[in-house]
Amino acid sequence: MSLFLGIDVGTGSARAGVFDRTGRLLGHDAKGIETYRPAPDFVQQSSAEIWSAVCAAIRGALDNAGTDPAQIIGMGFDATCSLAVAGANGTPVTISPNGEPDQDVILWMDHRAMDDAYEINALGGAPLEYVGGEISPEMQLPKLRWLKRELPQSWAAVERFWDLPDWLVHRATGGETRSLCSTVCKWTYLGHKGQAGEGWDDAFLAKIGLAELSENDHAAIGHTLAPPGTNCGGLSETAAKELGLLPGTAVAASMIDAHAGALGTLGMELGDDNITQRLAMIAGTSTCHIGLTRDPVFVPGVWGPYYGVVLPDAWALEGGQSAAGALLDAVIARHGATAELTAQAKSRGKRITDLLEALLAAKGDDISQLAAHRHIQPDFHGNRSPLAQPWRHGGIDGLTLDTGPDDLALDYLATVQGLAYGTRQIMEAMTAAGASFDTLVLSGGLAKNKLYLQEHADATGCTLLVPHQAEPVLAGSAMLGAVAAGAFDTLPAAMAAMSGTGTTITPRGSKAADFHNRKYRVFQKMQADHAAYRDIMNEKDTTQ
Repeated sequence: MSLFLGIDVGTGSARAGVFDRTGRLLGHDAKGIETYRPAPDFVQQSSAEIWSAVCAAIRGALDNAGTDPAQIIGMGFDATCSLAVAGANGTPVTISPNGEPDQDVILWMDHRAMDDAYEINALGGAPLEYVGGEISPEMQLPKLRWLKRELPQSWAAVERFWDLPDWLVHRATGGETRSLCSTVCKWTYLGHKGQAGEGWDDAFLAKIGLAELSENDHAAIGHTLAPPGTNCGGLSETAAKELGLLPGTAVAASMIDAHAGALGTLGMELGDDNITQRLAMIAGTSTCHIGLTRDPVFVPGVWGPYYGVVLPDAWALEGGQSAAGALLDAVIARHGATAELTAQAKSRGKRITDLLEALLAAKGDDISQLAAHRHIQPDFHGNRSPLAQPWRHGGIDGLTLDTGPDDLALDYLATVQGLAYGTRQIMEAMTAAGASFDTLVLSGGLAKNKLYLQEHADATGCTLLVPHQAEPVLAGSAMLGAVAAGAFDTLPAAMAAMSGTGTTITPRGSKAADFHNRKYRVFQKMQADHAAYRDIMNEKDTTQ
């Protein structure tokens, strides 16, 4: 029996899963990855540690599935859109302000290059039209400007800059092919112009101070590109030995992790429905909202339109929230009742969110209404879209003197609702520009949170579809491997065969809609007020 491996490198772990051609998960495993934070807004990792975790996760998944490595005929990688920096012969080049030699990966959520993003946006350029008009510090060009200016010795030592998903393919095969998914979404490559380097805008690179990236036919950033799922060659002898697989196993052009989630879910129970009516929502540490259109749709503050990054000949829009699961964690962590509830949860073998939801449920059937006067503005780590303002911070309104578990439960509920209103705001921006989505297809860790799901259905008025597949992101990467190995001719064919079924969640009706409409107005007012407060504090001091 021919089988496929999906490998997902997320923010905190590397995971691997073994799948058959129906999408059935036979076995999986995960290994943690260390994250380093040497200063505020600096978030770093080590590619050597990432690869070690990948190796361990793959071997564990094979063992758990009882799979002979000879059965694996194709594999696909996805990862966070982090920046990996390599010198001669692939050696790590430090990106750390403290010079740690093995810390060579700037994580996606790192905001060290905030000022560089502002400067690029002020300079302007045609590629910015394809990132919603504003480049983000989470993308790679601002980070490269920072590296060039702040760590010139590292800059001089670099031979290749990689998006992490492409680095994994390179590490596995020794090849140089990069995926359109990463280069288009995070490097301003214009995929609709071709796959042999035609999509790089050299004038733009020079304008923003990165003319060196154009040298030697863009060797440092990629001159051979391919759609996701393309066979990029077989596993090298070295990598095969490290991973416990056979040399020559087909390796696919990769995807960003959120896009693998979209691939793994958008085809679920599609039938005769139009895939362009579905918005994939990959909800984990952060949240990505990915939808496909047949023609390019330009949405201010929303990334894209991106050509060919999920499916060939389709354009993608990508909205998102820079903190989702991370926001819930932060709101819980800062409360006075957290230590007590954490200890209770641990003693009962539960999560703290289980206890918070039980507290809410004990107060009646209509949980949503409990937070009628508790409002949380969720932009704690900036607003990725549709405002595209990374300087934004969050806020809480409606606090009392209560510092106990019931108060923490209200904070938790209001945060879930705030995230739902952020999704609604993104969808409204897309609709205003001409896209049309009526179904949210969920994946990621928060897709297992029933409260989060129902609040999203009620706040947006959309039907939600949640896969029965336990690991839809891994399934998306396995689809890449299946196409690379020739088991399916196209990604849509792999989606049709491997996506599986799901559960439907619908909005609860007009009463819930009216409540959320009013709270959404509060959400919008809090955003406006935050901007006004910032303007006041930025006024010139007239007393001096």
